Amino acid sequence: MNHALAETVAGQFAVDGPLVAVEPFAGGHIHDSYVATCDSPTVVRRFLLQRINTAIFRDPPRLMDNIVRVTRHIAARLRSQGIADVERRVLTVIPAADGRPFVPAPDGSYWRMYRFIERTRVHEAVQTPAQAECAGRAFGDLQRLLADFPVGELHETIPDFHNTPLRLAALERAIAADVCSRVREAQREIELVRQHRDLAPVLVNLLQTGVLPLRVVHNDAKLSNVLLDDGTGEGLCVVDLDIVMPGTALYDFGDMVRSMTTTAAEDEPDASKVALSPSLFAALARGYLAAASAFLTPPEHGHLVFAGQLITLEQAIRFLTDFLTGDTYYKTSRPNHNLDRTRTQLKLLADLTRREAELSRLIRLLAQDTSPRSVAPPWAT
Repeated sequence: MNHALAETVAGQFAVDGPLVAVEPFAGGHIHDSYVATCDSPTVVRRFLLQRINTAIFRDPPRLMDNIVRVTRHIAARLRSQGIADVERRVLTVIPAADGRPFVPAPDGSYWRMYRFIERTRVHEAVQTPAQAECAGRAFGDLQRLLADFPVGELHETIPDFHNTPLRLAALERAIAADVCSRVREAQREIELVRQHRDLAPVLVNLLQTGVLPLRVVHNDAKLSNVLLDDGTGEGLCVVDLDIVMPGTALYDFGDMVRSMTTTAAEDEPDASKVALSPSLFAALARGYLAAASAFLTPPEHGHLVFAGQLITLEQAIRFLTDFLTGDTYYKTSRPNHNLDRTRTQLKLLADLTRREAELSRLIRLLAQDTSPRSVAPPWAT
């Protein structure tokens, strides 16, 4: 991190008072982040300053155009509903002094600033059903608030991000090239992925044929992207809007199933410890459907469980591809780290497939009753 540059750039944003401190902030894995403190005439305020990772997001102006449009829309919808604490429920982009939602620095980097949302916390991994339910409701609310947003106005910040057939094709190229001589070590995982290859085109085809509506979706729906209220534990605000793009609502639900229905770590080296948690799945689905059930179409409802299978498979493909090509995308800290990650995804996929009928029955129950009462999974009795 370049602290001196961060201090210089921070002064170019339109904050309401002098900046008294700019300190590194540990949150986030993609961008360099800082907390900037402003001593305004009425109150001390904090802001989140970020250096945008242009290796991943190569067109920061289009990226920020997306975020500005989406956050303004959400804020307007919340105000129209009479919500009092709008600034805590949606990110607020702080403009630069010239009015743009970013500052280009002399070294070619791009920076942005948000209002810091106080009295919140973030969990990297789900620990309780209550957390899963809060996160599910938060992402369902995000989709609900954006249901009337004009999808065509959004840019694709990472094209084909959830195009599973293209991910599968990249894996096959990596297998054929075998640049690191790792194919032999991953034969079992390669075979398991190939056994599920028929899943890959399903959602892409349903979108292309219009069976599934094109919606504005987050595309990285996990617990760590939800700010939880310190006092109540409520999911207040969904953050990390960098890949908010057109897609299907099922991408987000599928990613939540993948990341929030097992307590095992994503890189657990012992895949036998990975298992679907019925209580976490039930809580996640209950929270999501409480917010989203009213606007989801019958085909969307009908593919919710499938979405969990597909996105879990897609992530297994991505981890396996990275393993075979030399661990160039995901950070690793031990030998076979990406292969361990692949195995956890494939183990969860096996559980999701084995319990498909039970999970589908639960979804149907919850779609009929999305009240706050606890709904026990059908296999719990």
